[in-house]
Amino acid sequence: MSGPVRLAVFDCDGTLIDSQGIVVAAMQAAFEAEGLAVPEARAVRHVVGLPLVESIQRLAPKAPDPERLAERYRDAYGDRYGLPEFQEPLFAGAVAALDALARAGYVLGIATGKGRRGLLRVLDRHDLTARFATLQTADDGPGKPSPDMLLRAMAETAAEPGTTVMIGDTTYDIHMAHNAGVASIAVAWGYHPASDLLAAGATELIEEFAALPGLIERLARGRQCA
Repeated sequence: MSGPVRLAVFDCDGTLIDSQGIVVAAMQAAFEAEGLAVPEARAVRHVVGLPLVESIQRLAPKAPDPERLAERYRDAYGDRYGLPEFQEPLFAGAVAALDALARAGYVLGIATGKGRRGLLRVLDRHDLTARFATLQTADDGPGKPSPDMLLRAMAETAAEPGTTVMIGDTTYDIHMAHNAGVASIAVAWGYHPASDLLAAGATELIEEFAALPGLIERLARGRQCA
């Protein structure tokens, strides 16, 4: 008899995919195209993970048309996506970690502030789409740190909070996990500093993907004994 579903949900940008260069460049180009003060790279990195329009509103609270800025961002992103020098690589060890979790019987999912079209584009580019049983995006309802994406992921896969873990690189991921009642593993290579992730309440922090499979197993055993 099979046991309870064990679900590992990943953020995309900054966790699986090193998208910092294109995200920052596209956001700055969008602001420049609208004649607005261009945000610093650090400010852009801080809002990655939120739904796009909310990110823009945080960067420019007085912007007259955030939706238009969002379209400018999408256009700038798409323009750069087709350039020969475009790079949006997977972080080292990501595929090996996904393989190890799948062999251990974990169901895999994504919860991202990206729209579904953008998520599918990047997953297809790296031949990852079929690995994930549930894909939750900013198009599907409230974004992080609302628990909605994790709640939908669990509902779609018949997983329970006690057998689910969220892996992400921003405080929004950690707060979403807390709001959904699931464990969280923060990664130290993404958009938010490790100190912020731990202060936000991350259950654990890893410095490299190689540590992830073993840590998830130890967390699972600890939660079973609790």
